[in-house]
Formats: sequence, structure tokens, C-alpha cells
Amino acid sequence: MVTRPSPPPPAATAALYAALLIPFKPLVLIPGLTEMRPAAAIPLVAGLLFGPAGAVGAALGNLLGDFFGTLGWGSIFGLGGNFLLAYIPYRLIRASDKEYLASWRGLVLVEATVVLAAAACGLFIGWGGDLLGLAPFAALGNVIVANNIIYPAILGPLLLKALDKRVRALGLLYPDVLDVAPGRRPWTFALGLILIIVACVGGMVAGNFISLGVEGQGLFASGFGPDFHPGTVGAGVAPFIALLVVGVILI
Repeated sequence: MVTRPSPPPPAATAALYAALLIPFKPLVLIPGLTEMRPAAAIPLVAGLLFGPAGAVGAALGNLLGDFFGTLGWGSIFGLGGNFLLAYIPYRLIRASDKEYLASWRGLVLVEATVVLAAAACGLFIGWGGDLLGLAPFAALGNVIVANNIIYPAILGPLLLKALDKRVRALGLLYPDVLDVAPGRRPWTFALGLILIIVACVGGMVAGNFISLGVEGQGLFASGFGPDFHPGTVGAGVAPFIALLVVGVILI
């Protein structure tokens, strides 16, 4: 009888993610909401290697990290945003018998996925933060997108290069653990991808336009000026959030 290897539980990814987030909590970018996050490379790697378990672990790890300075109602949206940060790469890049970075094409694909996942995360959390009146979209959304592009784009490939072969050798890559065909995609995949791209591009443009035009906030503004009207962007960006959710379901 062959015993199938058990995947690293979401708790393991969550603990690692939180452990790398916590030391950077004092390096605040928006008080009470976000900070410098080199650990943002973890969701990308966890999603590509461990699939759904990695995505759940990324969401829980962010929540655990929030207990050390940024816990609040916005943490609810942080759960969703960090889940997307790992789940979108997992669904968009098919695992195969070759390592993710076996070619330059693989590297380009990983970097492109980093940008899309970061936009989805920033859109979702920025929308939620504005809806709750925590900070305007032009501040929170843009800072989160920048954080989640810069660090994963640089550190993500390095971590993948170091871990991919080892994880495969142990039989812990998600297709091995879940016993699924690695290249199989749902017939709705193309439509889902289009909806995600439209949601991210349209939502970020609309969110910044409303935030900059109506509220008079500067790009990457601190977000606590007298012109901030909570909920303005929340209502305007809601249709793009709906598209994003539907797209994620379809991929």
C-alpha cells in the first residue's frame, strides 16, 4: 500500500508568513493598516507549490500578523486579499513535471502573475479600506499593489529556485498530494482570466480616478486629509469587485 505524502498544513504556511511579517511591523507605510512587506513573496511561492493549502495559509498568516499592530475591521479584507495573492498564481500557472523557472518563459509568466495577483489584492483591500473609512483608495490600494509587486518580483523567483526542486523531490507539490492532473483547467478558465484582468485594470483606474478626482487625494497620499469621504470609492468600484470574484471562481 502506497502512502500519499501529506501537504504542509495551512497552519505551517500561516506561521511562516506571520513570522516574516512581524519583524517589519514597525516600518509603517500607512499607520494601522500596512507596512513594508518583504514577506509578500511567501503567498506567491506557497500558492505555486502547495495550491489551496498555501492560499489558505497566506490568508491566515496575514491575519495572525495583524495581531501585532494592524488588527482591525480591515483585517477581514486582508484575509481575502492575501488569499487572492496566493490563489491567483496557483490557478494561473499550471504545475508540470518541469520546474516553474526551468526557462525564461517560466520566469516571465511568474512575474506577470505577480503583477496580476498584486493588483487583485490591492484592489480588494483598497476597496474595503475605503468602504470602512480607514483610508482612501489612492493611498491604501496603491501602496498594497506596490508592496506586492516589488518584493515578490525580486524575492519570489529566488525562493522558488531554492524550494521548487526540493518540494518536488519530497512529493509535496500540490498535484502529487491532491492526486489531480496538473495541466487540467476548467472550460471557464479563459473567461475567468479575462474577467480578472478587466476587474483589476478597470477597478484600479476607476478607484484612483474617483479617489484623486472627487476626494482630492494625491497618489500614495497618507489618506487622512479633510477631503476624504469614506465609501465614495467603495460604491464606484463595487462592480469591479464583483467581476473579480466571479473571475476567480471561474479560473
